[in-house]
Amino acid sequence: MTSSISRRLVIWLAVPLMVLALCGALVHYLNNIAPGVLDSDRRLREASNALMARMLTGEGRVTLDANPNGRDELPSPDSVRYAVRSPQGRLLLGDPRIPFVAMNSANAQLFAMAQVDGRSLRTLTTRFDTRAGVMLITVADVRANTARAARYGFMSTLLWDFVELDITLVLVWVGIQLGLRPVKKLRDEIAERSPLDLRPIVESSIPRELAPVVVTLNRLFDMLRTSVQSQQQFIANTAHQLRTPITGMQAQLALLAAEADAQPIRDRLLTLQEGVRQLAHSANQLLTLARADPAANIAAKNQPVDLNAIVGEVVARFFDRALQAGIDLGVEAVPVSIHADPSLLDDLLSNLVDNALKYTAAGGSVTAMAGRHNGKPFLAVEDTGPGIPESERQRVRQRFYRLPNSPGHGSGLGLAIVDEIARLYGASMIIATGAKGVGTKVLIQFP
Repeated sequence: MTSSISRRLVIWLAVPLMVLALCGALVHYLNNIAPGVLDSDRRLREASNALMARMLTGEGRVTLDANPNGRDELPSPDSVRYAVRSPQGRLLLGDPRIPFVAMNSANAQLFAMAQVDGRSLRTLTTRFDTRAGVMLITVADVRANTARAARYGFMSTLLWDFVELDITLVLVWVGIQLGLRPVKKLRDEIAERSPLDLRPIVESSIPRELAPVVVTLNRLFDMLRTSVQSQQQFIANTAHQLRTPITGMQAQLALLAAEADAQPIRDRLLTLQEGVRQLAHSANQLLTLARADPAANIAAKNQPVDLNAIVGEVVARFFDRALQAGIDLGVEAVPVSIHADPSLLDDLLSNLVDNALKYTAAGGSVTAMAGRHNGKPFLAVEDTGPGIPESERQRVRQRFYRLPNSPGHGSGLGLAIVDEIARLYGASMIIATGAKGVGTKVLIQFP
């Protein structure tokens, strides 16, 4: 499964941004609550010091001196409440609602949180030694508690930070999509090309980040073009090297068979001549099959081709053979053209006509056609031969496959070549029964 660069970038950005949002909300919370806590602790210490300075003990009682005498003012009940207790928790003075806070001898003062009348208050308990013994003074700050507001501020800040994070990620996603437009444009440009199009990609309109990719692709296209040209040159050289000696051999055998001295072995010479002819035919078919390979046609320069002209030329070339075989070879064509390599279309139609003549008996007919069917150009050859069984119509497209009990010594490449050339141009090859349920009709429908 392929991964998405856009998704990766968003995930890589989302995680650190979430951590930053959480840290920011936490810092905001601490900045809001810390000043209030420090101010509350200061008031509690002042109140505790004032109570210790005013405390009077005697006759088993604990009281507060009402005369200031220059000492700190006692805390207002609206701001600080207090309670004086024995180490065992017995209330000696103050508000009984202030809870008892146990202390060990190691602590002189202890800050804590206590519940008073359903409110969470910050308290300070001080261990105080008097002539009457150890006492515990607990003071509680009853002013408005800022912790709830700070928590609310923390949650609201955190919520807003995550809203901002969502908006930021959406904007980042949109920005990434806009930034990746050149990549998508390059992808679409390559996807829209046919397998035969190896033109270099224009580098001037490519962003700097994609330039190395485009340079590499252009280098690959150039290597493919060079390879294709070498393959085409090899095919051309092979065709020349094979056809020339085979043609010369056929000519020499024909001259030898005509000599009077060769009459005793004339039948053998004719057999040899037929073998050489079949060799030439097979060699031509193999070369045509190689030329029809898409890899060999990547750099082919297609041009407008008049299909009815191709039909006329091919039929004219096979007319003598049809006449000698007693077969009626005809044409049904209307002007129609496509973009293709005319030599490959010639090979396609030649193989169809050759096959039709080979399998049609004397007195039969073969018709080559060109025109439009359902608005699409087509080439077709129809004969009155034995036909191709429906169960064999897929297998006859395979290379070197021949129908059982087929006449002659063919190589089984004719329809394979036709199918290969058809697929090269995105055409479909349809094998059907001929007119009136007799023979075979092979239709090549071009896009």
